[in-house]
Amino acid sequence: MAKAMAEQKTVTPSAEGLAASARAAKTRGLPPVEQWNPPFCGDIDMQIKRDGTWFYEGTPIGRPELVKLFASILWREDDNYFLVTPVEKVGITVEDAPFVAVDFNRVGDDLVFETNLGDMATASLDHPIRVVRDAISGEPSPYVLVRRNLEALIDRKSFYRLVDEGVHHDGWFGVWSGGTFFGIIPSNELPKD
Repeated sequence: MAKAMAEQKTVTPSAEGLAASARAAKTRGLPPVEQWNPPFCGDIDMQIKRDGTWFYEGTPIGRPELVKLFASILWREDDNYFLVTPVEKVGITVEDAPFVAVDFNRVGDDLVFETNLGDMATASLDHPIRVVRDAISGEPSPYVLVRRNLEALIDRKSFYRLVDEGVHHDGWFGVWSGGTFFGIIPSNELPKD
């Protein structure tokens, strides 16, 4: 037994191996990564920049279908991000949020966001909007929960459109969607006209 284990080769995680495992595990819809508990195999040199661009070993991944495949096996634990397959779990770096909400539409009383990878999320209690303000500059960074525990940074143009839809409610300026009010900024902090 010890001899067999000694002869077993250590496999270094690679994008190619992860892609092959993800393809093999592909089902209709998103793979059930929350149900998998593979061993942690270390970190891989993959990064998602704030603008939503995915990099592997310092080079942008130019194939959208490959980025979507990797995004389908993305998982977050606390502030750490992993690509998870049934047989391995590798850490990656996410600069801000893994997705970017590039647009939204008002559908009845709902705000339906679309990400840079084609995910759709209707803002609601299950998909809340939150705004984080920089402690020094006060600049807002708005997010919407897209799926599982993964958020999208709402891009600037969409955020400006969102603000145009804003109303005052209980001392806050914000938006309604899915029967829920999402505060953007306290009403008393809005600039006076």
